[in-house]
Amino acid sequence: MRIALAIGDAGGVGPELAAKLLCHPEMADHDIIVVGCASTLAMGARHAGVQLDLPVIGADQVGPDMPAGHVLLDLANGPADQVVLGRSDPATGVACLQNFACVLQLAASGIADTAMFTPFNKHSMRLARPSYVDEIGFINAILNAPRSGREFNVLDEVWNARVTSHIPLREVADALTTDCILSSLRLTAEVMAGAGKPGARIGVAALNPHAGDGGNFGHEDDEILAPAVAQAVAEGIDATGPIPSDTVFVRAIRGEFDAVLTMYHDQGQIAMKLMGFDRGVTLIAGYGFPIVTPAHGSAFDIAGQGRADPGATLMAARLGVDLARLNPDRGPARALPAGWADTHAAMAGQ
Repeated sequence: MRIALAIGDAGGVGPELAAKLLCHPEMADHDIIVVGCASTLAMGARHAGVQLDLPVIGADQVGPDMPAGHVLLDLANGPADQVVLGRSDPATGVACLQNFACVLQLAASGIADTAMFTPFNKHSMRLARPSYVDEIGFINAILNAPRSGREFNVLDEVWNARVTSHIPLREVADALTTDCILSSLRLTAEVMAGAGKPGARIGVAALNPHAGDGGNFGHEDDEILAPAVAQAVAEGIDATGPIPSDTVFVRAIRGEFDAVLTMYHDQGQIAMKLMGFDRGVTLIAGYGFPIVTPAHGSAFDIAGQGRADPGATLMAARLGVDLARLNPDRGPARALPAGWADTHAAMAGQ
């Protein structure tokens, strides 16, 4: 299996985690194309207290017939001596955009089996590209995707999918429709089946307290969520809900559900991070190959201190490889066009 790994924000723990992952004994069984700046990775190795000696290649050396082993695709988009640790910066944001665009193209072309990144910092990326909202929007733009994927937070105990993600809380209720909830249920069932969990049992979290309490606390659960669940069940999806969100995860970890579909970002994130902050993985699915990252952020507060826990990063790599193995029929790898690694250039500043 080949992993395309984008080095995360140089002001945070992304370079350190990339270095720690590359040195982990488990990764010796896989080939990793590390994408980013050589000086940034070297800085991460210093912070991690490890030694790295990777062959360095250019974008024109990447292709279907690449030799096995770990390599560094050096985009020279640092340099590390200009990085201020613990601070958002447009320069690190531009580098993250380029690194991310490259690993997406490597996976979409079949050269890599899975795309991965150590933590980005969205503020840095927005400083570089003001129109940047989240990873899904960027993926759609880079791949010209026919449909948007979804983010899943993954633990051994339970998966979490969500209908809305990076939008203000005040906009959530207006963004919910029966169609979008049904679409999310379909994709959740599809992704779970692709992960070796066919017939996954999905608990649907209510939007309002006590699932609206018969209309006393809002009508969305009765008028929007319940019809989506009923339609999903009619299609053969094992969905239950809406269930009050203060109990749905309790029922899930007791074994009643394989996944929980939540209506907004923190409705699921808080529960998932309480259960497994140091091993949680974010999976972005729906693009024909897995895209994975540790579920925690760039941790500016401990950047450069060598304290970053690689547990979630290792779990992300494992999940990406496992999912790629379950998707063996992607077709042959194809060569990338000239200039493919400069995709970010036209996007920065937009």
